[in-house]
Amino acid sequence: MELTGILKKTFTETAKTLKGSARRVFMARIAKALGKGGQRQAELELGWNRRTIRKGTGELESGFRCYDNFAGRGRKPVEHHLPHLLTDIKAIAEAESQTDPTFKTTRLYIRLSAAQVRQQLIKQKGYSEEELPCEDTIRTKLNELGYHPKKVKKSQPLKKIPETDAIFEQLKQVNAETDAAETALRMSVDAKGTVLLALLSRGGFNRLEVKALDHDFRPIEKVTPVGVFLPQYNELYIFLVTGSVTSDTIVDCIHTVWTMITNRFPGVQTLVINQDNGPECHSRRTQFMHRITQLADEFQLNIQLAYYPPYHSKYNPIERAWGVLENYWNGSLLDSLQTVFHFAQNMTYNGVHPVVKIVKKVYRTGVKLTKKAMAELEKRFKRLPGLEKWFVLIRPLPA
Repeated sequence: MELTGILKKTFTETAKTLKGSARRVFMARIAKALGKGGQRQAELELGWNRRTIRKGTGELESGFRCYDNFAGRGRKPVEHHLPHLLTDIKAIAEAESQTDPTFKTTRLYIRLSAAQVRQQLIKQKGYSEEELPCEDTIRTKLNELGYHPKKVKKSQPLKKIPETDAIFEQLKQVNAETDAAETALRMSVDAKGTVLLALLSRGGFNRLEVKALDHDFRPIEKVTPVGVFLPQYNELYIFLVTGSVTSDTIVDCIHTVWTMITNRFPGVQTLVINQDNGPECHSRRTQFMHRITQLADEFQLNIQLAYYPPYHSKYNPIERAWGVLENYWNGSLLDSLQTVFHFAQNMTYNGVHPVVKIVKKVYRTGVKLTKKAMAELEKRFKRLPGLEKWFVLIRPLPA
């Protein structure tokens, strides 16, 4: 075959429109049609690579097609050289991360910058300055893991008490020790804001056209989701409480969850409960401390109460589940208890559906112990010196 100018232009332009195996096979067919020395002639006159033509010839004769792995070319990611880097970054960022306080996004904000995370990797995890990647790479990895350095004022707590830093340091230590121990289990507990059940607009967007009331905001009913979350296992339990949320409500929810899972954790001797020191569950609430002590005695568990500091409740892991739930029902109208139930049941947190229960029991408000009874109960508590309100250990009485 003689390669005229028109043929050369036709062959080269056709080859440019093809990709991968189809392009190589086309080049191999043209080289074969040129006869003896066709590969060399195609290289000289058409500008095709002879190795590519040979690879196409192999595909043409064997009938097998080679698929290109362009993504595998170039430099390997940093985690290829440092296999534990992502795990170590996550361990540092997890303790310093909070959910979006508005619940309008599922983003997690961290109080540390990428440069500070890099310094903590050197200080805590033993990396050297030379082997760690640059600050930009650390920032990229943080974003890929879902942690974003805070850039907006809404992620900053309103106030900060003098004990805040000490509380976070102790929380980091307690939570890490609990997660590493086989004889301990950690729970994150909190109540979400009350949801008004009516044809009320909640903002957001919906694929369906919905018509909500723009005045006369009188709800048909109210429901308050109370959540118990197991951070180590990504298990979420949601209780839809139709009445008042009291100290008894919260302890009953914890009791129900532990009854459901106790057979799975026969070796657990200590239950660590992360909370936000709210009015129904703080460590000076007499009825809450009375009920949680009864729980310790009933199941023969050591119970460690570990509270987050004031104005920093969004660091509590359960808050992330509320953010996911708020984004899941988005602009939908929550006009009945069953609607809320099905939304909560169908959502997923880290790929796992929660266990959802409706609680219609009526709880009395204002229940409390006398000063004398509380003074006797206080003798059983071991409070951390200097942080007495935030860290309380309750040991059970012998059965």
